[in-house]
Amino acid sequence: MTKMETESRLERMIARLATQRALLDWAAERVAGIDGPVLEIGLGKGRTYSHLRRLFPDREIWAFDHEVHAPAHSRPAPGRILLGDFRETLPPCRAEVGAPPALVHADIGTESRRADAALAHFVGSAMAPRLAPGGLLLGDRDMGCTGLIRLETPAVALPEGIAPWPYFVYGRA
Repeated sequence: MTKMETESRLERMIARLATQRALLDWAAERVAGIDGPVLEIGLGKGRTYSHLRRLFPDREIWAFDHEVHAPAHSRPAPGRILLGDFRETLPPCRAEVGAPPALVHADIGTESRRADAALAHFVGSAMAPRLAPGGLLLGDRDMGCTGLIRLETPAVALPEGIAPWPYFVYGRA
């Protein structure tokens, strides 16, 4: 058995969230000089959106999801949330979002990695040509991005005893 298989669901969630936070902090530094909005694909309960708002107080942040589950204080204004199936909302989003995004964070996974694979590849293919030069795409699933460079996941500081969770980082040259 692997370590991941022997950890509790709580331990896995802590590792995932700690890795996610550390990588978002790293990404914010890396895209600081790149113009463009931030996209949160998979708003969920708004935890990551809330963190992105702290990291990027002066940028537009757009969120995408099937429906809103986040409390009002953890989501963007209605004009910055695009609701519906990602396959329908991502392709035309360029008109609403405008500038190419400096950072795209895709937290689209469920506990069924197999079921998520096709959606992750769709998100990667939809976002790869839209990313700003030097921009980053981070996700909890392998998005197999053609047109982007798969970057080594950077070593980021995690709390003691927390092993890094698998995360995928892509960049535009």
